[in-house]
Amino acid sequence: MEIVSADYNKSSAEYTQCPKADRPEYAFIGRSNVGKSSLINMLCNKKALAKTSAAPGKTQLINHFDIISGYRDRSGKMQRLPWYLVDLPGYGYAKVSQKQRKSWSMMIEKYILKRENLVSLFVLIDSRHEPQKMDLEFINQLGEWGIPFALVFTKADKNKPGATTRTVTAFLNMLKESWETLPPHFVTSAVDKLGRDELLDYIATLNTGAAV
Repeated sequence: MEIVSADYNKSSAEYTQCPKADRPEYAFIGRSNVGKSSLINMLCNKKALAKTSAAPGKTQLINHFDIISGYRDRSGKMQRLPWYLVDLPGYGYAKVSQKQRKSWSMMIEKYILKRENLVSLFVLIDSRHEPQKMDLEFINQLGEWGIPFALVFTKADKNKPGATTRTVTAFLNMLKESWETLPPHFVTSAVDKLGRDELLDYIATLNTGAAV
């Protein structure tokens, strides 16, 4: 699958303000400064699509992007499929008040639980760090809610050889303590475009079975 076009749609403070739920939707979330916007720009091959910043907490709203992807059907004919890509606020550290963090948390929770066309959530994990309690708690909460998700390990280009593999293995081993079946996972680098094809192919597979 390839991205034919990717354009900003709108930003919403509540899930009820989101665009009409008329197509498959895939949302990206992770701890602040995990490289979420850079990953989205890499996937869509559009540098300035999602705003990036060195300061945590840049994304503060539910940001929707209109995506048109192209793929060939069994007859070889090129088909186009519209879907939404969503950039969610990061959870965890950000230079805002406790009240604001609580407001973000409620906004994210309502979106995840009530957005009816959400096909899958992509949880981003910084591959440079050992398993973080906050990430594990968030993933376990998704399990309790029954939300489909996949793990995306970011910033692999910033690691020494073998470090990413060790981090991913350690993280998955911790999940095995409470999960019978592990979620799909991907290793990525926004700099090297590592994992781009794999992620897009995975979304294409989910789109095939998505009904909205």
